[in-house]
Amino acid sequence: MATDYDAPRKTEDDSESIEALKERVPDKMSGSVDVEDSDNPSGFELPGADLSDLELDVVVLPPQEDEFTCMSCFLVKHRSQIDHEDGPGFICVECAA
Repeated sequence: MATDYDAPRKTEDDSESIEALKERVPDKMSGSVDVEDSDNPSGFELPGADLSDLELDVVVLPPQEDEFTCMSCFLVKHRSQIDHEDGPGFICVECAA
C-alpha cells in the first residue's frame, strides 16, 4: 500500500487547544534567565590558557616508501598525488593547479 507522506497527520495529541499550548510554552518576556549556556560548556577553555601541565603522547612515524612531502604546501601525501618534480623536491597535484 502506498503512503502519502505529504498528507497531514492527525493524532490524539493534536486535539489540544491553542490556549493549552500557549500555557505550556514559557513566556519570552519573563524574568527567568537560562544559567547553563549550551553553546559555552563549562569545560571550555579560552585560547591562550596555560596548558603547560598537560603531557601529550604522540607517535611520529618516519616517512613511508609510498609517501612524499610537497615542497609547496609541505604536506605528506601519497605518491599518486605527485604532479611534477621541482628543483628541491616534488610538487603535489593541488599545488600545481
